[in-house]
Amino acid sequence: MRSLLHALVLGLLGAGIVHIAVLFLVPEFSERDAWSRLAMASDLYKMTRLDAEAGGAPVVKSVDPMFYAAACRFNLADGLVRIRAPGDVPFWSASVYDRSGHNIYSFNDHNANSEKLDAVVLTPAQMIDVRRDLPEDLQGAIFVEAPIEEGIFVVRAFVPDNSWKPIVSRFLEQSACGLQEY
Repeated sequence: MRSLLHALVLGLLGAGIVHIAVLFLVPEFSERDAWSRLAMASDLYKMTRLDAEAGGAPVVKSVDPMFYAAACRFNLADGLVRIRAPGDVPFWSASVYDRSGHNIYSFNDHNANSEKLDAVVLTPAQMIDVRRDLPEDLQGAIFVEAPIEEGIFVVRAFVPDNSWKPIVSRFLEQSACGLQEY
């Protein structure tokens, strides 16, 4: 009887360890992460609305209905990525995520040189090249040095009330993401 109880306890303990390990590994093997959902919705270097206001189902469910969002996937192996948007909204914030969804860098309109969003995402090696001879049109841009190859740039804009919805939507629709020559 004692050996049966011992085997039962060991079996339950082993099953618990396996269960916990599987739970920790689910995000690594998930095919429905933000990168995959965004890849199904649009191509690289294309700003895509994440919220349902753009029509249809949201790409990524927002936790805050007072913010609209757009995102752009990029690959730094192709070159520098520049993101721009006009600054006609009460508040905007931007974040750079790696392919796994880890936040690499965040900033908002209070960190920008003007109210307009103008950011360049680049690798440390690309930053060295750009510093040698900074192009004139990049003078006011925020540089995000990211030690990644692929990533997602997310722009969020605050919608204080219903009267701001069209303005914030236009802000996100006019945002652009593309490769930058240097």
